[in-house]
Amino acid sequence: MNLAIRPRLAGIPGHRRFKWLTVVLWVAVLAAIGPAADKIWDSTDDDATAWLPASAESTAVAAAQDGFPAGDVKPAVVVFARESGLTPSDREAVAVYRASLAAAVPEARDARVTDSADGKALTLGVPLRAATAGDAVKVIRAGADRAVPEGLVVKTTGPAAASADTGDAFDGLDSTLLWVSVLVVGFLLLLTYRSPVLWLLPLIAVAVGSRLASAVVYLLIEHAGLVVNSQNAGVLTVLVFGIGTDYALLLISRYREELRVHEDRHRALAVALRRSAPAIFASAATVVAGLLCLVFADLAPDSGLGPVGAIGVGCAVLAMTTLLPALLAIFGRWVFWPLVPRPGGRSAAAEPAGVWARVAAVVARRPKTAGLATALGLVVLALAGTGMHVGLGKADSFTTTPESLAGQQILARHFPAGSSDPAIVLSTRDSAAAVAAAAGAVEGVGSVGKPAFSADGTLARTPVQLTDAPDSAAAADTVQRLRDAVHRVPGADAKVGGTTAAAFDTDRASAHDRLLVMPLVLLVVLLVLILLLRSLVAPLLLVATVVLSFGSALGAGWLLFRYVFGFAGVDQNLILLGFLFLVAVGVDYNIFLVSRIREEAGPHGHAAGVRRGLAVTGGVITSAGLVLAATFSVLTVLPLVATVELGVLVGVGILIDTLVVRSLLVPALALTAGPRFWWPDRRPAKPVVVAGEPEEVPEPVAAGGRG
Repeated sequence: MNLAIRPRLAGIPGHRRFKWLTVVLWVAVLAAIGPAADKIWDSTDDDATAWLPASAESTAVAAAQDGFPAGDVKPAVVVFARESGLTPSDREAVAVYRASLAAAVPEARDARVTDSADGKALTLGVPLRAATAGDAVKVIRAGADRAVPEGLVVKTTGPAAASADTGDAFDGLDSTLLWVSVLVVGFLLLLTYRSPVLWLLPLIAVAVGSRLASAVVYLLIEHAGLVVNSQNAGVLTVLVFGIGTDYALLLISRYREELRVHEDRHRALAVALRRSAPAIFASAATVVAGLLCLVFADLAPDSGLGPVGAIGVGCAVLAMTTLLPALLAIFGRWVFWPLVPRPGGRSAAAEPAGVWARVAAVVARRPKTAGLATALGLVVLALAGTGMHVGLGKADSFTTTPESLAGQQILARHFPAGSSDPAIVLSTRDSAAAVAAAAGAVEGVGSVGKPAFSADGTLARTPVQLTDAPDSAAAADTVQRLRDAVHRVPGADAKVGGTTAAAFDTDRASAHDRLLVMPLVLLVVLLVLILLLRSLVAPLLLVATVVLSFGSALGAGWLLFRYVFGFAGVDQNLILLGFLFLVAVGVDYNIFLVSRIREEAGPHGHAAGVRRGLAVTGGVITSAGLVLAATFSVLTVLPLVATVELGVLVGVGILIDTLVVRSLLVPALALTAGPRFWWPDRRPAKPVVVAGEPEEVPEPVAAGGRG
């Protein structure tokens, strides 16, 4: 696979005439996509039923609900509690509230009052329509807050309230994520370049790339049926800003090198783009290939993230290799002020100096010792993750305590734990009685309700109240026993759904996705590296290093989650998504390093090429790693534990990969392997001509075109 670009093509974006045309084209694109880019968050779907595996029982039960009277009902449960016992004035206030609520929410006319056995609480069950449940919950909560006497606790919970709280968790976070990403990336670019102007150019380009990605994803949602949830929309923003900035750092670093060789900035930019583009395209190809492996996942949030992430990376590459070079060419050499690179400085052939040159020298003195010590340290850190608890209950899923969760906790103290959210058994109408009898005999079932029949009279829907909280492991075990029992009823074609069943099916699908997608990602990344590097040894070693890096990140992440953040466990999807991002991005940085090593090995030999490659790329790759780690940490502003964990894990993993694996382990392995690192192609890379090639730029330098 040859990702090199022709010399004349390399010169187009920053050409003295075409640079303005490039910017004009991007402005036209922005004007056209602006409205679409603004709508992506309004088109996300966070309804759990939309993300269930297609083959799951709970999916079939959810799909059948429309065939029943009031099949689109999503109940809200208002719980009133006083630990000293409800008073007559409390009950009177509830009655007044119920009457006033019926005037504001028509469904409240059918609200049902249920007393607890201990006389300390009562509930008001409101059967809301799913389509308007979110707005109705706001009305219910506002009225309840005004109606309660002093000392009476009131909380709104149930499926409708839980969905509303999940939606509220993402409310307004589109702009929050965007601006926090802008501030983080802008601050780090300012520190990196120490220039009052230069940092703005990559930030502008990456922001444009982010807008384009959001618009494309929105158009696919509207016209191609792509389903995207809020977490994936947030990851899109973070991914484009992080990886786009990485590509910008790589290009600008090479551009600065070439400005020290070439008097004409257009020639310097063409050479820089020609030399950095293969590494950028190779990196993007690897990340995109890894992301697209997610389309084979059963769980819809996973499969949906694949194309979303691939679109983001593609748009980032497009912006960084067209718009950014045009902006750099327009602003000229002075944009690096006060550290303006001028020709005649340090020769490109001179031995590199600085911190990374010293690191390279240390590794080169004892590569086997450095490699072994680094690998052992990573293994020890990885072992810390062996005690990780996978799976989060609803109570552990938020960094705050939403009202629906607080209400569920009150219900659990005064009512049967599963009363607010029963399991649903779907069966044929003729078998409803037998199914109810079988369900009632299951351990963990508290009571079985009366069946409701579908409009066509063929199906029955039977509510089954569990004795344990819907999000508990015990309730999940009960669902399995319940399924076994009703499946044995002859001719019933029974299926069990509901919140607990959906969570169980989701967990099982997540485990399936890990077993399928993770090996597939490794295989795809390995094949891409073999094609890119035309080698077998180097790709195998690089893939092994990123797997080891992921394991150590998982161990370090678990220590942070358990002992710093106090999380009870990790989300089911964390391992898969963390693996995907860290393997893809880890290989990303290794491609940057190994591409430069191969280039330097041509004129200087393998061992010197390794040292020089690490020395000259150490600063830019470290800066890129810090930017990407900080960008992913932006996800911690979301109030969901799963998203916080993803941001922390990927951030920690990128730092480990950037500062340890890429800096120590990969160079040590390359030096230990020697020229066999490139086997079966042992030939050194041809040196790249820096100057003197007439095809380096599209046309001879014109008068007045220098600097």
